[in-house]
Amino acid sequence: MSNENWNIGVAQAVITPEEPIPMAGYAHRKELSEGVSNDLMLKAMAFDDGEGTRAVLIVAEFLGFGEEEASEICRRIGSETGLPREAILLNPSHTHSGPVCIKQYGSVEHEAHDVIERYVDRVIDIAVETAVRALSNMQSAKLSWGRGVANFVMNRREFTEGGVRLGVNPSGLADRSVPVLRVEGEGGELIAVLFGAAGHNVTNDSRWLQLDGDYAGYAQRYLEAETGAQAMFVLGCAGDANTFPQGEGFAQQHGESLGQEVCRVLEEDLQPVRGPLRLAFERVDLPLQQFASREDVEVLAETAERFQQFFIERALALYDAGESLPTTFNAPFAMWQFGEDLTLVGLCGEILVEYVTLSEQVVGPLRLWVAGYCNSLFGYLPTPKVLEEGGYETRGLYLGVGLFAPEAFDVVADTIRDLAVQVGRLKLETSD
Repeated sequence: MSNENWNIGVAQAVITPEEPIPMAGYAHRKELSEGVSNDLMLKAMAFDDGEGTRAVLIVAEFLGFGEEEASEICRRIGSETGLPREAILLNPSHTHSGPVCIKQYGSVEHEAHDVIERYVDRVIDIAVETAVRALSNMQSAKLSWGRGVANFVMNRREFTEGGVRLGVNPSGLADRSVPVLRVEGEGGELIAVLFGAAGHNVTNDSRWLQLDGDYAGYAQRYLEAETGAQAMFVLGCAGDANTFPQGEGFAQQHGESLGQEVCRVLEEDLQPVRGPLRLAFERVDLPLQQFASREDVEVLAETAERFQQFFIERALALYDAGESLPTTFNAPFAMWQFGEDLTLVGLCGEILVEYVTLSEQVVGPLRLWVAGYCNSLFGYLPTPKVLEEGGYETRGLYLGVGLFAPEAFDVVADTIRDLAVQVGRLKLETSD
């Protein structure tokens, strides 16, 4: 039996760093931040389906949640509220105009490490407090959803005579959908809007040193000004998609055009989203490429693209220390099922657009919202096709040591299928 009545709670808090801090996203950018273009926000939306299931979604304007930070946030929320791990979903905007918010991220000066640690500890506290506020601030609501289009999302894998480079590929695959979840109160007033897009928040280039949420930040501010409701951005599978065009002024232009598109969708006759809410979460070992010896890595080094030098240096250092390379990487995957009306797939890492197609093939294309970057940021999760073609997205882990094997794609497919069975999107296939 479906349930149309929800209890929804929202809360938000400013997470703008209070001191100059290393900025994340561009490896060659070593300068600390120089001022604030727009405040960075962390926001939470809590769900109660009226049948005993509660959950909370947290979005934040920075590059991503590290595994240690995500685990600590979820542990503390669970301790304070009783929510199990599968009832907590984290999604960053992945702005490249934001601060480093992962203690393990990057190689920076010792003094800067202190700044990062203070900031990360503060954000963890804010995330827990904001989630608790959202869970304690429930009101009766109804949900509905629809989809729009973001025309500025552009595949970035440009094929040249010298190989695949980060550029502009108008004929390449990109997810230009704009999923929109409308949250309205008993009187029909708009309480909140959850929306997404699948383009890297890299409209501001590496010379940009002011803290800013890029297009996703502008879109949320536009929507909140227009509607008076809390607006929350969920990043999709943007691993191989950027914004176009890029440069000064375009972040605001893309953000406002996205906000306008969301407003247009909100005025449509949206599809109801009913309960019950069913939740699933799995940690899965994804296979890495195998190198049996130091010599195997040295052979790779002779032909490797420059994007893979990070792996080669780390791998050789491990061998020199008498250690072996990991054979798998443990990654988190999630799925939330809203009655029979909507499935939210929470994929992790910098995941490529072909995983949207994969999700559609595994569970069907209807009533599907595929989010990327959820729960843990660790590196690029490529596809067999991209591994064969080469390019930046083959660089593998940047928080860890390893290059993903082509077989990881099949493991992700099996995981999506398993999650879909757990939440009731798919029936378990049995043989006689």
